[in-house]
Amino acid sequence: MDPKAVFCPNLECPARGQVGRGTIVIHSQKEQRYKWNQCGRTFAASTGTAFYRLRTAVDLVVLVVTLVAYGCPIQAIVKAFGLDERTVRDWVLRAGAHGERVPQPLVVHPRDLGQVPADELCVKQQGQRVWLASALQGPTRLWLGGVISARRDGTLIAQLVATIRAGALGRPLLIAVDGLSRYLTAIQAAFRAPIPTGTRGRPRLRPWNDLCIGQVIKPRAGRRVVRVTRRLVQGRAALVERLIHQTQGHGGLNTA
Repeated sequence: MDPKAVFCPNLECPARGQVGRGTIVIHSQKEQRYKWNQCGRTFAASTGTAFYRLRTAVDLVVLVVTLVAYGCPIQAIVKAFGLDERTVRDWVLRAGAHGERVPQPLVVHPRDLGQVPADELCVKQQGQRVWLASALQGPTRLWLGGVISARRDGTLIAQLVATIRAGALGRPLLIAVDGLSRYLTAIQAAFRAPIPTGTRGRPRLRPWNDLCIGQVIKPRAGRRVVRVTRRLVQGRAALVERLIHQTQGHGGLNTA
């Protein structure tokens, strides 16, 4: 335990976020607890992590979650380690929730995205398959987020588009998607801005300025792509060319 490397988790503490000030001491080495001298609170070393209030060794939890992440069946883990299936699922959910919270302040805030490719991937699991729809910022390859669903339907696409909208400033934007028609409806519904009227009541919404939507359609024969068709569904061709040049330097519209 290193008191110089942690800070008080108390949201009301005036010195929250400050480390290395000598104001945090070890309260109990056996119970793995710290004490913050300024507010008098004590807190566990695992506070704010996926291991909070778990009595199992951290190494075992990390090993089990890693095995699940690499596709190991939960039933095999239960048999090998003598664990309860509900315990394993709880650890996985804890890890997933913590992993989702960590990047939220860094990723989910408005920025000039420039170009956003979005696509879906069918993921096979033991006895089932799910769809993962994800999007990234073209220039930086920053992963904006993903949505998982048992179906490749409108709900899946609407949730993904809402993720893109949450991270986009009102700047010229090119969204590149595949031929799924639900994308167009979801994007046009999400990317709208209110018209200020100065009166009470819900304002009318107008389409977002300089929003371009491009589709990359890939018909297949079996598992082979027979051709690739690119088309501009919304926006100006000159603006699309400028955004592609600014965000990727060269090349054409793609969802990769």
